[in-house]
Amino acid sequence: MLTPLESRVFKATPENFQQVALEVFRHQVASVEVYSQYLKLLKIDIDGVDALERIPFLPIAFFKTHEVIEQGKKAQTIFTSSGTSGSDTSFHHVASLELYETSFFSAFNLFYGNPSRYCILALLPSYLQRSGSSLVYMAKRLIEAGAHPQSGFYLDDYDNLVHTIAELEKSAQKTILLGVTYSILELANRHKLNLQHTIVMETGGMKGRGREMVRSEVHDHVNRAFGVKEVHSEYGMTELLSQAYSSGEGIFRCPPWMRVFARDPYDPFTILPCGRTGALNIIDLANLHSCAFIQTDDLGVVHPDGSFEVVGRLDNSQIRGCNLLASM
Repeated sequence: MLTPLESRVFKATPENFQQVALEVFRHQVASVEVYSQYLKLLKIDIDGVDALERIPFLPIAFFKTHEVIEQGKKAQTIFTSSGTSGSDTSFHHVASLELYETSFFSAFNLFYGNPSRYCILALLPSYLQRSGSSLVYMAKRLIEAGAHPQSGFYLDDYDNLVHTIAELEKSAQKTILLGVTYSILELANRHKLNLQHTIVMETGGMKGRGREMVRSEVHDHVNRAFGVKEVHSEYGMTELLSQAYSSGEGIFRCPPWMRVFARDPYDPFTILPCGRTGALNIIDLANLHSCAFIQTDDLGVVHPDGSFEVVGRLDNSQIRGCNLLASM
């Protein structure tokens, strides 16, 4: 059972989002030591935080160096990122898997409907080959909930995957092919398909897998290879318990309990107006027991309707706000 505050998170609306976010902010100031200490070092006047734009965001690097979890809570699981070395790995101590499942099931239902409508084919080799992936956990639970007999995970068995897709297409079965970007590209390089009933959804992920390609270049290549009009995308990360989705053109939309802002890359406490490229700040109210206010290292543009695009990553010279790590 969700607690009253957990339930209010998923009842957030455009009209009450600020009220719920400020309630979560004050809850975390009192209960999440890492966040509380960070705000003290910044000399933040907690009583003066009375609007979304005044909420300080925690640099995402803290998930690599500190245990970000509410005091008195024990982690039911620890999700980890796929860093290139131990120091690059983020750790998200998740106090409630029920909260995570409520978040991703609710978001999936909002954007795509009940998982039972789909056969879900997960092409996530690099994630399956390590432990602690929040994406694998989500895909596994969606597959189980959908209960289609041909749903499942694939490593690099592209021929078998193509055979399964062909059968599903022949029976006009609605299908989601969820894949890490480099694997979707590899499939597109090996096989030409004519997909009429399949949503192709990439999750990002090209680092260390050959030449980096911008999202539009990836999507154009996949569109031609698979005969689809649009490539969908999922935006999530180890440090978040919610996902945003794009149904095409790299325009992401958030569920009601998640919101994105762009900040000045050289001044992490300045929020930019819509349409300006900046580093992305994310409010994920599902992160109730860790930190709901995250400074990411992604660069992007936020549009007036709340949708956003991701256009790149910060370089080391642009990352600010983490110098307080040494003090904690």
